Parts: sequence; C-alpha cells; structure tokens
Amino acid sequence: MKRFHVHLSVDDLDASVKFYAAMFGGPPTVLKPDYAKWMLEDPRVNFAISKRGFQHGIDHVGIQVDSAEELTVLREQTAAADIATTEQTNATCCYARSDKYWITDPQGIAWETFHTLESIPIYGDSERVEQKPGCCSNPASPSVDSGSGPCCA
Repeated sequence: MKRFHVHLSVDDLDASVKFYAAMFGGPPTVLKPDYAKWMLEDPRVNFAISKRGFQHGIDHVGIQVDSAEELTVLREQTAAADIATTEQTNATCCYARSDKYWITDPQGIAWETFHTLESIPIYGDSERVEQKPGCCSNPASPSVDSGSGPCCA
C-alpha cells in the first residue's frame, strides 16, 4: 500500500511540532532534536519536518511503499515514461535506511519514492548535510543535494 510523503523544512522545530500536533490531533511518531514525523492513517500520509534545509517550505514530496516489489513497479512506470531517475540503495537519511529513487517534476520539485528498510539512530552519515538543502534529493535538481553527498551514502 502506498503512503503520500511530504517533507517540510522549518526554522522553528518546536513551534512547528506544536502546530502540527494540534492540526493532526496527536504528537509525532518520531521526534528528534532536528526532525519530527507523523505517520498518519487518515489521510494516509508520512508528514515530516526538519531543520535541515536552507529554504523553509517544501523540501520534497514523494510516495512511500510497503515493499520492494511496489518500489520496482513505480520505478518501472517512470522508466516507461522516460523520466530520468537517480536510484539509491541502502540510503541512510531521516533516521531511516531505505531503498529509493528520485525524480524531478517539470516545476523542479524533487519527488522521492522509497521503501523503508529500518529505523536508525542518526539523521544521515554526514556533517555536510547542513551545507546543502534537502537530504538525498534528486541530483537532477540544482536546488537540492547532489545525491552523492554523505547524507546519501
């Protein structure tokens, strides 16, 4: 089953957590000093916020899937449409290890499609993550991380 994903970059995590907890009717599923995530069932959304990007607002959007097979199906859809993708296997980002791929829509918005393998205790593998916006974002978009940085290792 698929779940829509939205990741926002915020300047005040505490104020944003308070706001979204009230909006969603409960505390985040994951709360770290630089990151929070709500795994909502109605609507089925993975909503994340962090203090990791330079510009505040939408960092990226995407689709989270429950299996490697679903990820393959979605990847094949983009390949059939001749959409350039950047694949990452075993990527560590946002306190999780995932297999994923990135595309950029015609407006330049990064889309992440991913299957989470496990939770991990770190945001990513890097100190450099603060130097560029986004985490593991599509290298086809100049406004986001190159995809080859340590966050995406």
